[in-house]
Amino acid sequence: MLSPARSLTLHAESGKELPRIDAFEPLYNIGCRPRHGEVVMIAGRSGTQKSGLALFWAAQMNLPTLYFSADMSAFTASSRLASMMTGDTTTMVEAGMAAGGRYREEYLAALAHLNITFSFGSPITWKAVDEELEAYVELWDAYPAVMVFDNLMDFDSAESDYTEQMAVMSGLTELSRATGATVIVLHHASDKSWEAKSDPWAPPSRDQVKGGLSEKPELSLSVALDPTSMEFRIAVIKQRMGACDPTAKRYATLRCQPEYTRFAKPEPRISPLPPAAPRQWSPLDALKQ
Repeated sequence: MLSPARSLTLHAESGKELPRIDAFEPLYNIGCRPRHGEVVMIAGRSGTQKSGLALFWAAQMNLPTLYFSADMSAFTASSRLASMMTGDTTTMVEAGMAAGGRYREEYLAALAHLNITFSFGSPITWKAVDEELEAYVELWDAYPAVMVFDNLMDFDSAESDYTEQMAVMSGLTELSRATGATVIVLHHASDKSWEAKSDPWAPPSRDQVKGGLSEKPELSLSVALDPTSMEFRIAVIKQRMGACDPTAKRYATLRCQPEYTRFAKPEPRISPLPPAAPRQWSPLDALKQ
């Protein structure tokens, strides 16, 4: 049992902000404050770069991370990271790894500094989570600072069972509190709603997240990608310690480069100079003639 003062003293450090990323400045500007020790959900429709965003975020923070990837294969995840670090496309990474030699060495060197450990088992089971955590602690003598679960519906028995999905979210919350880690979990939003058909490139509102599970985490982000402009839109649909918009009408806009698994601030738009006004005739003109 802890008094309020004792609880604040013990957990003040765990509640501080996560390292800020330059590319996420528009998101911070709308009041989003991701913190250590929170459960964070990234929700979006199919094909909206949810996995790419989680991978980019984890790599840019470069905190000790344990990444459970049931949605991406081992090659997809590692080639995306190599692409992100080098600026080569994933196709170039694949060709370079096949060619071997210096190309292979360059890609491996680009990944050497990353503090990410992967687990690619599918489906994700609590037994596997326990075993991976035990192995991680045995290796590093500490819990990971960040754990990513890609994604919620890839947990064993949670493909479509709402009760099981709620149990998984409760388990992730308990895991975050027991280890002090930030837990990032990916989840789907409905592709069949009226909004999904009429405005598919807008971030889904909170009520479109499947199972209503976006209400469980401390922070829930709704994402969407416009494939015509490559604008990546992020709305804060739930934030326990800050502003949010459940309708997702207010969102931050990033620039997405899927072929490099990169995100960036949008480039400032420079308005063209207005045409010069026609010069007025002056009596001095007559003197010049």
